Amino acid sequence: MLTKERKSLILKELDEKNTVTVQELKEKFNVSESTIRRDITFLSREGKLVKVFGGAVALEQGNRNEELSMREKETINKEEKLEIAEYAASLILPDDYVYIDSGSTTGKIIRYISEKRATYVTNSITHARDLVRRGLKVFLIGGELKENTEAIVGADAILHIQKYHFSKGFFGANGIDMKLGLTTTDVREALIKRVAVENTQAGSRFILADHDKFGLSSAVTFSDFSGVVVITDRNPGDVYRTAMEIRVV
Repeated sequence: MLTKERKSLILKELDEKNTVTVQELKEKFNVSESTIRRDITFLSREGKLVKVFGGAVALEQGNRNEELSMREKETINKEEKLEIAEYAASLILPDDYVYIDSGSTTGKIIRYISEKRATYVTNSITHARDLVRRGLKVFLIGGELKENTEAIVGADAILHIQKYHFSKGFFGANGIDMKLGLTTTDVREALIKRVAVENTQAGSRFILADHDKFGLSSAVTFSDFSGVVVITDRNPGDVYRTAMEIRVV
């Protein structure tokens, strides 16, 4: 079967079912998982479907506005997230003032941090606890607790972050979209992320994102690509590399 024909059939499947999985398509077309993933990625970049974890959904189903819990996030692309986190931790230098955003991938940085002369600021209760256990100097942002992600949000948190100027920041994102920028599902978290990104030195605004995040979008944009460096586990393609700095671990 020609690649073009297979892609057309994938879109036909979506028209009928609204959602498809990589495994379903692999078995249906008798090709490798990597081939199906490439097809889905291509079609996503063409704007013909929306790539999601483990498959694809039709465009009208595509906005990922439901936030997963921290426990659910922990199970997705675990090895890739560890590789990204290990590289990110290696970037921290003595006397850095570091912001660590809430999230599953950003949280994995902590196990790899060896620099104890830096100062760490976070809006995640879980991250703050883990940083303290490593013997690191940490400041926890105060404000409203968002239960499912254990993140601190709200007006008080924004005012707290505004007083800081970070030499490095590590941020998560639910989606990276060429038109919409860096997105997340919750407006409260988006506001926190936006302020923290703006208060981080340009060129040191590190977005930790596994390959599945490219081509996805969520409800709220928290940043464009200005001064941003995306750390990921696979080359997302030239269209993204021309728009932002990308480092593949």
